[in-house]
Amino acid sequence: MRTSQQRTQASPSRTRSTRSFESDERAIEGLPIRLVIALVVGIAALSIMMNMLGGIGEFSETEVTIEWEDDHVLEESELASTLSFSVVDDAGNRVEDATVIVAAGSAQLDDPVYVEGGDEITIPDDAGLRQDQNTGTLEVEIVPPSDSNYVDERSNPEIVIVNR
Repeated sequence: MRTSQQRTQASPSRTRSTRSFESDERAIEGLPIRLVIALVVGIAALSIMMNMLGGIGEFSETEVTIEWEDDHVLEESELASTLSFSVVDDAGNRVEDATVIVAAGSAQLDDPVYVEGGDEITIPDDAGLRQDQNTGTLEVEIVPPSDSNYVDERSNPEIVIVNR
């Protein structure tokens, strides 16, 4: 094994700083804390940037829901009647060109009913309650226009059918 004097003589082109770095066994002591600090600062900067992006209107999505203009509770004898509705966003603004789909829930409905861009829906007379059932629901889903930032992720008010 060479001593530091022999190493210096063997390679005279090495600088003094290189020799001191080689002989310094403490050179790595500050590295872990520097990495932790860099990681914390990086995460903080990333969270600030993500928060700024979330506030930009064109990247955010707006929830839509259905508002019934009439009572959406029907007696079983009132089937084949027309219900008026509006598809609105969170701020209450009307959403045009949305498709509303009514399907069987706990009440029966042979085929789903589709309304594209309208504001009235007729519940067919084949909808109804099962035997020994006093109340049932028809589920409502909204398909927002495809060229918009609207989404329908929350549940919508259902149509309730009762047997009185």
